[in-house]
Amino acid sequence: MVNNKFINAQEVADEIGVSKSYAYKIIQKLNKELEEKDILTVSGKVNRKYFMERFGYAEKIEERK
Repeated sequence: MVNNKFINAQEVADEIGVSKSYAYKIIQKLNKELEEKDILTVSGKVNRKYFMERFGYAEKIEERK
């Protein structure tokens, strides 16, 4: 699902090695940050690019281009 613009809780959990319930908490936090920047969000998912940037995966973003 690399082409998908959003990442869901299961993908977050798999990517960083946490439980799915904790992944939802991370998504909530990231979405709150985005909302404070006046960016629309999707409940239960987070923008993949933003997630990658916040978790230090900038090099993975560059590789996908």
